[in-house]
Amino acid sequence: MPFAALLGGCDFVVLAPAGDIAAQQRDLVVISTVLMLIIVLPVMALTVFFAWRYRQSNTAAPYEPEWDHSTQLELVIWSAPLLIIICLGALTWMGTHLLDPYRSLGRIAADKPIESKDTPLNVEVVALDWKWLFIYPDYGVAAVNELAAPIDRPIRFRITASSVMNSFYIPALAGQIYAMPGMETKLHAVANKEGTYRGFSANYSGAGFSGMHFDFKSLSGADFDKWIATAKTSANMLGRTDYLQLERPSQNDPVRLYRSVDRDLYKAILNMCVEPGKMCMSEMMAIDAKGGLGREGFNNTLPLTYDKYARRGAPLGSEPTFVAGICSMDEIKDAPSHEVTAPLDLTPLRGFGLKRPPFSPAHPSSTSLLLGQRPKSES
Repeated sequence: MPFAALLGGCDFVVLAPAGDIAAQQRDLVVISTVLMLIIVLPVMALTVFFAWRYRQSNTAAPYEPEWDHSTQLELVIWSAPLLIIICLGALTWMGTHLLDPYRSLGRIAADKPIESKDTPLNVEVVALDWKWLFIYPDYGVAAVNELAAPIDRPIRFRITASSVMNSFYIPALAGQIYAMPGMETKLHAVANKEGTYRGFSANYSGAGFSGMHFDFKSLSGADFDKWIATAKTSANMLGRTDYLQLERPSQNDPVRLYRSVDRDLYKAILNMCVEPGKMCMSEMMAIDAKGGLGREGFNNTLPLTYDKYARRGAPLGSEPTFVAGICSMDEIKDAPSHEVTAPLDLTPLRGFGLKRPPFSPAHPSSTSLLLGQRPKSES
């Protein structure tokens, strides 16, 4: 009884979810467990039965030293586990594809399919040290350590991190998925019951990990509209400068709402270029796809004054640097308003005034493992 009383304080949220995706995952766990128990329970029962029946003091037990084979017994021993493994394999294959976090929802609930009017709620999630940032791009608001969504509306999460790898997990809503810096993961889910549920990081990420949790509020449509209206009345605004202050490591942060958010903030976080003058990863990849900057690219770096990826307080080593942007901030902001046409010359880029490096696929005759070595025809 005392042990049962202690269990009374537990919340078996995985087995009592509030969303359809989590409910399907619960069913997958329950069915898989039952299938495995079909083998486990008889084995455990027979172990006790044979130990008791053939104990040393039971002289009445049959003794057959010449017995060594039974076709019927072999069929039962091998066919039952084989059938269960086939069932588990089919169940796992179907569950893996149907519950793929990147897959758009096919239904709101078991008896409610997706309709054309059910537009998904877009939420951009950023795992910080040690707090969560939720951006609502469709509404232009954001929140720290609080997530809200209306019931029976699909939710489309885009997830990244600013520092180390984390894990985004709301047991009542859906399965966990990793949040990694410079990368984006996705999660589709839906809430079917109103309430406040716990969300947290399921991956250790440092000193403030234990306080890295938040409340997920599953609200009615009217209450969600009120929550958005409350956020819009907040005095806080989240621009790039504000974000750089927010992302600094801190523990047990209170809930904060932001009435406005820089529209390109999430994109800059994902591409690791929130800091002024820093080249985005997407720009680096575009330049590399064109052949790179050549030797001139070695000079396109600037020293860091503060960065989450630098070794803080390291006594040895050179001053850390970052790749600087080629365009000014004003040019980057104005770029979407200018029409961009593909250049006629699609040859790889190289630094201004520099010759093509001899190690180039365009000149196979001059290719050499020793960079800078000229082909014999030019010597």
